[in-house]
Amino acid sequence: MTEKQKGVLRGMVIGSSISIAIILVGVYANILSNIDNSLTIAFKALLLPALFLMISIGRLAGHRFFTPEDIDGGGLSVGSEKAKVLQSLLQNTLEQFCLALAAYTAWAVIMPSDTLSVIIYAAIVFAVGRILFFHGYDKGAPSRALGFTLTFYPSVFMLLGTVFYSIVSISM
Repeated sequence: MTEKQKGVLRGMVIGSSISIAIILVGVYANILSNIDNSLTIAFKALLLPALFLMISIGRLAGHRFFTPEDIDGGGLSVGSEKAKVLQSLLQNTLEQFCLALAAYTAWAVIMPSDTLSVIIYAAIVFAVGRILFFHGYDKGAPSRALGFTLTFYPSVFMLLGTVFYSIVSISM
């Protein structure tokens, strides 16, 4: 295993451990007392991931506006290295946002209301993960691995949890 692979694996282990921890804390220590509408919780929580999507779009748009070689956009120009990095950050953030949207909404609709804190914790960890991912991106895979896993694994575990809960609750 290369040093880069070891660095990525380290980020994956830490990120998956934190992801499992926030789900367990959210399931067993509900911070939400009065829940009128579970979808309201999901959509309020999605504001954090949406904010990072907006920032990603804004960073690329701002760069293109102020960089003559990139102003025509990726489809009409080769693109500078900076534009390619910003496009990669935007693409990954969009992918993570779509997954979070599905996970948070599914959790809000399917899971018991006393577990809705998971959505709040996942959104906070998403924000921390994006900050780490943005900060570490230029430094290579090991430096961005934790940030990636903090946005990816909570959504994955939440989706798998809702699928499992759906199957178990149907068979009961």
